[in-house]
Amino acid sequence: MPTYEYKCKKCDHFFEELQPITADALTDCPECDGKVERIISGGAGFVCKGSGFYITENRSNSYKESAKKDTETKPEVKKASEKKSEPKKTKPDTKKK
Repeated sequence: MPTYEYKCKKCDHFFEELQPITADALTDCPECDGKVERIISGGAGFVCKGSGFYITENRSNSYKESAKKDTETKPEVKKASEKKSEPKKTKPDTKKK
């Protein structure tokens, strides 16, 4: 059900009402019984549900389970920053004196 916004013409009271789409618009202010007008609002945000959108959004449990199994079976790859750096080997000083 959508939420409709109303404003009273008499006392400027602003309020919202959760109503079915098929319901008639309200006509009376709950504060002063004056006449109200329905205000056009932005409404709710756009929500994409189902398969085929972003990988992080609304995935099914079966997909999450199979993705978890895939990551468990792959060998772990270390990042270059995580690798231990070995000290450089230097040649011994072989100069004769």
